[in-house]
Amino acid sequence: MEMNFNNIDSSAYNEIKQLITSKDSVVGIDAVHTHIVIIHKLIQIEQQLQALQQSLNALEQ
Repeated sequence: MEMNFNNIDSSAYNEIKQLITSKDSVVGIDAVHTHIVIIHKLIQIEQQLQALQQSLNALEQ
């Protein structure tokens, strides 16, 4: 699978690009939508980290 300069595979890169692209924006992306996608992913990561921490704490007891 081809990789871009950020080590994201091409299909994921294109999927994200398609998701955030906006023809109506001067910069080519929908900034609000882009930030919502980023924040949503960060929330998912935070929840996963909390679950891992809880699992680790349970093992330590």
